[in-house]
Amino acid sequence: IVESTAAYGQWVLQTTGNNKIVVGRDGRISGEIVSNLVVNTLRCLGIHVVDLGLSTTPTVEIAVPLEQAGGGIILTASHNPREWNALKLLNRKGEFVTNKAGLDIQEIAKNGYFNYASIDDIGKVTDVSGFVDVHIQKILELPYIDSFAVGAANLKVLVDGVNSSGSVFVPQLLRAMGVTDIVEVNSEPNGQFAHNPEPLKQNLLDTCAAILVHGCDLGIVVDPDVDRLVLIDEKGELFGEEYTLVAVADYMLQQKKGVVVSNLSSSRALRDMAELHGCAYFASAVGEVNVTEIMKRKDAVIGGEGNGGVIAPDLHYGRDALVGIAIFLTHLVKSRKTVSELRATY
Repeated sequence: IVESTAAYGQWVLQTTGNNKIVVGRDGRISGEIVSNLVVNTLRCLGIHVVDLGLSTTPTVEIAVPLEQAGGGIILTASHNPREWNALKLLNRKGEFVTNKAGLDIQEIAKNGYFNYASIDDIGKVTDVSGFVDVHIQKILELPYIDSFAVGAANLKVLVDGVNSSGSVFVPQLLRAMGVTDIVEVNSEPNGQFAHNPEPLKQNLLDTCAAILVHGCDLGIVVDPDVDRLVLIDEKGELFGEEYTLVAVADYMLQQKKGVVVSNLSSSRALRDMAELHGCAYFASAVGEVNVTEIMKRKDAVIGGEGNGGVIAPDLHYGRDALVGIAIFLTHLVKSRKTVSELRATY
């Protein structure tokens, strides 16, 4: 961890000349330990750290350019089990580093090209714990998000935050959109994942059953770092990860015609949706950074991956379950359908 962090910090200093880096973590048990290692390693390089504490991957991505930082690190192992942890590395735009940048960072680590600061030049830490508020506000300000309509629909929504960041921030988003009847399960951000955090059907049987027990209109499940979105209908059936992006794209293309993009590991459903709206579809190589590269090149309206990853470029170029939730809820209430009825249209 220390070696990888030092190599990345050195790369940021060399390529940007910027000595500020944003750091955030998910709710894993090892999160605070790893965060301390990362933050203090960066400080020893003379880098100032903006520490978001418990956060989400998309929140850190948004924070990097807003904080005018040279990069960002998210401490998460995404959908992997609780004993894992890792570093997701961002460039100064708040986007994942490219393959070439990753190779450059590995080269720095391999050769130990680290320039540690003198004792008088050690970096400082600024704690900014409320940055998700900024993230949510930016979502609410998007012109196609209708919080009034969502609040007026009086939906009962179940949230499974798998005892990580989503257990805090998904309900926070829902309340900001006017949803008051929220059933929270696995809602303590203590890293004790109540089920395998990979949001697949076999791991969500109890969550699906809870939809029926509580009489909910919708279930929302996110992975530990809140960049993947899984939906469950009022009958306790999964909407389908592939169809998260399809439904979001359907709504977005009703607002504005344009290009949509997903990767080659996604189904053809998004392409069919684009054609239905008379719009173009492009496929990228597997990997989020490849999706965003094509989205930029084609000026896409919406994009993502068939694993529940929604990328809304009006907000930022990264998978973001929170903006995916806001778009889907707006689409749902404006369709005047139940979740299962909306799913049946696809």
